[in-house]
Amino acid sequence: MFNNERAFTLIEMLIVMLVISVLLLLIIPNLANQSESVNDKGCEALKEIVQTQAEAYYLDNKEKVNNIQTLVSAGYLKDNQTSCGDTPITIRNGKVNDDS
Repeated sequence: MFNNERAFTLIEMLIVMLVISVLLLLIIPNLANQSESVNDKGCEALKEIVQTQAEAYYLDNKEKVNNIQTLVSAGYLKDNQTSCGDTPITIRNGKVNDDS
């Protein structure tokens, strides 16, 4: 009566679940480590943008900027570009300081 019925056995399903679990255990820690690296590179890119805008401000106004809020009020940066995460970006004598 059930001779031609084809289906996965319980053992086959358990083996598939085991393989998927092992792959997840190997992949998830690597993703967490890469997230920190991506955030660090994003912060470095943001500092480069702020430095470029400080130089553009100098070219336009013939004076070096000493405060990042000056760039924001002059329209060179947006409010959300003044810090990287919890670390504020600072400028002294027209140069972005690497305090982090």
